[in-house]
Parts: sequence; structure tokens; C-alpha cells
Amino acid sequence: MVARREGADPPLQVVRHPGFWELVLNRPRVLNTLNLAIIRGLNQALKAAEADPGCRLVCLRGAGERGFCAGGDLKALVQLVREKAWDRAAQFFQEEYALDLYLHRFPKPVVALAGGITMGGGLGLAAGADLVVATEESRLAMPETGIGFFPDVGATGWLHSKCPPGYPEYLALTGQELVGGEGVRVGLATHLAPAAQVPGLLETFREAAANLPPGKGEALSLLRKILAHWGQQKTQPEMDAWVARHFGGKAAVREIMDSLACCHDQCRLDHVVLERLQARSPTALVLTLRLLRRHQGRPLAEVLAGEARAARFMIAHPDYLEGIRARLLDRDQQPRWQPATLEEVRLPRDL
Repeated sequence: MVARREGADPPLQVVRHPGFWELVLNRPRVLNTLNLAIIRGLNQALKAAEADPGCRLVCLRGAGERGFCAGGDLKALVQLVREKAWDRAAQFFQEEYALDLYLHRFPKPVVALAGGITMGGGLGLAAGADLVVATEESRLAMPETGIGFFPDVGATGWLHSKCPPGYPEYLALTGQELVGGEGVRVGLATHLAPAAQVPGLLETFREAAANLPPGKGEALSLLRKILAHWGQQKTQPEMDAWVARHFGGKAAVREIMDSLACCHDQCRLDHVVLERLQARSPTALVLTLRLLRRHQGRPLAEVLAGEARAARFMIAHPDYLEGIRARLLDRDQQPRWQPATLEEVRLPRDL
């Protein structure tokens, strides 16, 4: 049976093989950033895949060579914020979060090919997949505090279940990129495959899918066997201990910064990370740590509901437009945060 491709250049391409559906984010010029067309297309395609008894495996991947997905379409969101179209902006987050929740609950195996740039909302899609294949070219991160926002798409909940102690706070607050196998070691990907072998891996999935058992658990067991030799990564106990010591269990961002300022055994790293935190939005940092503390161990639907309230607050905050201006538009890297210090941050009680 020949694969059927729906549409010539839609923002989402659906390619069907026997037992295997490929959902391809198709905006390579803008790193496959998510807009409502892609979000709605994914939702529709997943519903069709769920309803198709012949579909045994779904694959999410990005078009082009640069990455899977760089996150949400900030250009579109910025325009809505400038127009003060709060309800329309909130609609984007509402539909994106609903899609993420659906992926986490999807009753059939989902594999995400997270090659290249996989950040923000792109990492949110990958987080909902059962298997996440990174390559040596993967760059996995939640960089939102640098633009006056916070790691959303459920990250303030699922980072705790995926990552070792301290890493949820470290990754969420600093926006640190995990390169290649680091993403597997820390828990944001499940397997590492050489980029040159990804086409062959896709072909293996296509060949295996039609014969996968209908039960999700049994199917995943077989798929994990296919990927078994790409799963393990070297441990880094010293780095893990450093992250846990400085970031794990801290009640306030100031406490983390003070810990880093003490400059113990990894002095240079302490100062680099401290400077990174100092350059980020104080409001975004305080909000992020609050959400991480509040959402640890909570059901994902509850996490996403809390993040939706926080997103509505943060896009109306002056740091959001200012962060995007400084980092992505003017690129002067000199954001003027309001307020400028952690001590001045005041958040609504319901966040």
C-alpha cells in the first residue's frame, strides 16, 4: 500500500502508511513554530488516527533540517498582545494546552523525532509522546524566562516526573539547552539516534507498525526493543549533585542565587549560571518557581489550568513584550525588566 500525502504545502502534513501515521509540522522557514492552524490540524489528525482501527503508531516530526519545533509563533502572539486582544491570545494557549493534554492521554503509541531545535511548545509536544528520539543535533530547552514568560505546556508539572532532583528548577529557571544525549540523560528524550540514521529508523517504524499489537502497552514493549541500543547515556554524578544542591527544594529564587553565589567546588559554573539567572525577568523567575512548587505531583489537567491563568497574567505584563523586543526583535540583549529586582515582584494570589 502506497503512503498517501494530504495536501501539497499545508502547515501540517499527514502521511499515512499501513498502520503508521506521520504528522509532519510543515513550517520549516520558521522552525515549525506552532500557530492555530498547526494546533488544530494536529488535533484533527490525532482524532482521525485514534478512530482508525488500522492505525497502530503515530509519529510526530518536523519538516526541514533545522529542528522539530521551536515553540509557539511569537510573532502572531505579539501582535495580539499589542492589540490587547487578550481573549484571542488566551484562545491560542487554551487550544495548545488542550492538544498537549490529548497527546499525554492518547490511547495509541506516539513517537516524536526531536531532532534539532526542540524548545518551548515543541518540547511540550514531545513531552506527550511515549518515545522521544533525539539526535546529536538536538537542542532541548524551555527558554521562556529569558523573554519574560514561564515554561508552560505542562512543564511545571511534567518536569518533576521526567527529570532528576533539581533539574526541573534548573531547566525551567535558566532555560539551559540540553544537547543531544544530555536530553536523554536528564529525561527529556528517551533515546538518542545518529541524525544520519533517522531516515532508516523511520523506515523501521513503517515496517513494524502494521504488525504491532493493538494494545498500547504491548506495542510500546516491541518498539522499545527496536530502540534498545539507543537508550542508555553516561551518567554525570557530579553535575547531578551540583544541580540538586543549588536548585532542589529551594523555596525562593533568592535562595537559589545565594547558594550559587557561595561559589563552592564548581566556581566557574556557579558564576555562569548565576549571571544567566540575573539576566532573566525577575517576575518570570518568581512565577516559574511558584508554579513548579504548586504543580509538583498534580494531575496534568490541573497543571495546565494553572498555567493558563499564569499565561494570561504574563502576556499582559510589560516584561513579555520587552523580553521579546530585546531577545528576538531588536536583539540588543538589554531588556528593561519591570520590576528590576526579585524583591519588588508581586504576584496575584491566585497564581
